[in-house]
Formats: sequence, C-alpha cells, structure tokens
Amino acid sequence: MSNQLLYPGATVVGITGRDCVALASEKRFAYGYFVMSKQARKVFKITDKIGAACAGIIAEMQNMIRETTAVVNIYMLENRMEPNVRTVAKLLSWQLFGSRYFPHLMETVVGGIDSSGPHVIVLDPLGSMIEDDYAVVGTGAEIAVGVIESAYEKNMGPKEIYDLAIKAVRSSISRDAGSGNGIDILLYTSEGLKADDTVNL
Repeated sequence: MSNQLLYPGATVVGITGRDCVALASEKRFAYGYFVMSKQARKVFKITDKIGAACAGIIAEMQNMIRETTAVVNIYMLENRMEPNVRTVAKLLSWQLFGSRYFPHLMETVVGGIDSSGPHVIVLDPLGSMIEDDYAVVGTGAEIAVGVIESAYEKNMGPKEIYDLAIKAVRSSISRDAGSGNGIDILLYTSEGLKADDTVNL
C-alpha cells in the first residue's frame, strides 16, 4: 500500500472585474482515487459583499469559515459597518498562522468588494496573504490559470468574469481527476451578492 498522503483534489478560482468579483469551485470531494461526495460545497458567503472559496480538507474549511463568519458578524454588530476584504482575509490569516505547527490542510481565496473596490486575496496553509487580479488554487490550478490568463482583462464586467470563472473550472474538470461534478459560483457586485449558483455539467 502506498504511503503517499491522500490530499483532496479541487479547483478554486477568484477573479476581479470592473466593480465585481467571482469565486468558483467544482463540487467533487475525493481522496486519492475514491470519490467521497459529488455535492461538496467549497464556496462560502461570509457577508453580502465578501466570500471565500477553499481547496483542501472539507472539515478544515467548514470550521475555519464558520469561525471567521462568527467573528465578522460580531464586528458588524459592534461597529455597525461591514469589514473590508483585507480585514476578513487577515482574520483567516491569523487563524492559519496560529496553527502553523499543526497547519490546516487548505488553501483559501477570499474575494469581495469594499470602499476601495474589488479584491481577491489568496492565503496558503500558513496564512500568507497575496492580493492579485485573479487567483487559482488546488490540484487543477495549472489548467484553470492558463484559461484565465489567455482571456482576462482588468475591466471585465460581471457576466464576463462569471463566464470566465465557469470556463476555467470546467476546463480543469476535463483534465484533473480530483475535480468534477458541477460548479458552485458566487458573483459579487457593488450592489452585493448578485448570484449564488450551481452549474451542473
């Protein structure tokens, strides 16, 4: 029997556009060659303007997002305002870095819109934060990022980034055995959460 660590497959993308952000992931939950579920949700709404998408151990991401959402809700009650995207990413970063000796096996993309515009921030398992126009993580990242790089432009509108996110994840599904079984996508605009869809393939 192989001693290889069975790390769950996934493809997760985050893309910024003109006053809009799309976060998308496929739905397969697989360990090695065994598909545990075809309905795993890896895309999460945190506020009406900020969300996250994760690749890795499902239990890790569910608990991490649940804790972060609870802290964000307390912040909004106390301050009567929504946090900015970087603040939410920093909350996740602190939790990840605090567990650095026993790291959470997950990669996270935080995306959303605040007073300074749209943002996508990617975090590694130790909590490093890198902001970019788009980010891709997971076992299918190499395929998906090639699709995005070939078509991405900074001022794309909501429908364009929505379609590009779907196209990138779909391309990954066709080649990465750890990705598959549909796509979950969140689309945020300056007005808030515009779409929370599941695309069946």
